[in-house]
Amino acid sequence: MTINEAQQQVDNWINSFGVRYFSELTNMAILTEEVGELARIISRTYGDQSFKDSDLSKNIADEMADILWVLICMANQTGVDLEDALK
Repeated sequence: MTINEAQQQVDNWINSFGVRYFSELTNMAILTEEVGELARIISRTYGDQSFKDSDLSKNIADEMADILWVLICMANQTGVDLEDALK
């Protein structure tokens, strides 16, 4: 799947199953939250912190996917073509 295809799939899902895009500010807050969740797992997997029971059900791939989803939402609603931006 290309980045453009991912952007289209996210848009299709939101328009078919979601209610609407959250506001840009709300999505920025959600993105920050998701990055924090990834940081928590990384710090416990590769750093000095120990896992708590509540951390055991989380995994790196899921948290990265959550971050990518929100980032794609933000790109879609602000008119950013992530594929072009990455190039």
